[in-house]
Amino acid sequence: MTTTHPDLVHLLRGPALESFHRGALAIVDAGGAVWRSAGDIDRPVFPRSACKVLQALPLVASGAAEAFGLTDAELALACASHSGEPAHVATAAGVLAKAGVDMQALECGTHWPRDEAVLRALARSGNAASALHNNCSGKHAGFVCVGCLMARAAGREPAEFTRGYLRPDHPVMREVTAALAATTGVDLGQAPMGTDGCGIPTFGVPLRALALAFARVASGQGLSAEHARAAQRLRQAVAASPFHVAGTGRFDTRVMQRLGERVFCKVGAEGVYCAALPGQGLGVAIKLDDGNTARAAEVVMAAVIERLVQLDDDERAFIAALADAPQRNWAGTEVGRLRASDTLRSLLA
Repeated sequence: MTTTHPDLVHLLRGPALESFHRGALAIVDAGGAVWRSAGDIDRPVFPRSACKVLQALPLVASGAAEAFGLTDAELALACASHSGEPAHVATAAGVLAKAGVDMQALECGTHWPRDEAVLRALARSGNAASALHNNCSGKHAGFVCVGCLMARAAGREPAEFTRGYLRPDHPVMREVTAALAATTGVDLGQAPMGTDGCGIPTFGVPLRALALAFARVASGQGLSAEHARAAQRLRQAVAASPFHVAGTGRFDTRVMQRLGERVFCKVGAEGVYCAALPGQGLGVAIKLDDGNTARAAEVVMAAVIERLVQLDDDERAFIAALADAPQRNWAGTEVGRLRASDTLRSLLA
């Protein structure tokens, strides 16, 4: 990387700057016009879980969601990086049951729940974590549904169309990759390719293109009729059941519980954050250089929402507290603040 990215977030301890977080930001409309940008928005980045709504488009566009009668909560989970809470686990299991399979069909691997209280309770119970606890289990259950519909259409057993769905050349993954290419406008055959944490292919995509994809999700412009319908359905599902896209106390769930369909936002690993803002017809893509997702990227997203989304006084206070967040020690004493930098504020003005 040759571009020096601007400081977007500052951590203050008392009155002094303790840390800063540099990064890049693209805010783009569905025609590709850049409303605001910072840093190098043309360098390919791996979108990681921030692009799950794009990967879920085939679930709806193929007819699988309708064929298996998936609910708002189940569709929201297909877009989720969930915390592994009991309701998440039960919802993922329910999706698989509707498709006529069980968790053995999932190829995402197992990890312990992200939610600490749930993790401790599971450990105390003596039960082991399963693939259903994986934060990507909802997305993978959606992939399995697409494969099961393919099997049904061909008059074959589900396993014949779900086994190995992680492979880039698998029919299910080809549909997922095609949706990512169609929404971003990127030739993924020429893009850097790696393997995501859940095992599926991940592609290096410029922030400009990621923001464009989310502007298209926000507006439906530039998408096929099937993908536009799927994007709208997924946005509505997440707005109806925001708990299922993240979990208790998490930024995405809290913001969408408060703002409903005005914001679709989705965290990704390594400091990537994306959002669709339907009222403005804009897409947002963020990448923090240091990979700080849990704190710094959330502050950037909150500052963007505060500036762009129409809010009442209570909503503005809620979002402002996420863009300028007090930091407390273990005794509950405020010791500093994590806040949007003056540079970011000026950019968004």
